[in-house]
Amino acid sequence: MTDRKVYTYQEQRHGAAVFRWIEVWYNRKRRHSSLGYINPEAFEQKFQQQQTNAA
Repeated sequence: MTDRKVYTYQEQRHGAAVFRWIEVWYNRKRRHSSLGYINPEAFEQKFQQQQTNAA
């Protein structure tokens, strides 16, 4: 990255808040095509259930 910008403290906080919202809330709730159009939490539950049934 060659274009460097110095961000103010408020801009940094805003960017961090947006990042947290996307990572913590949105991505955990949205459906992912790579997971069969289910959210990551449901995918993990399904995977754990399959592992339990296979054992």
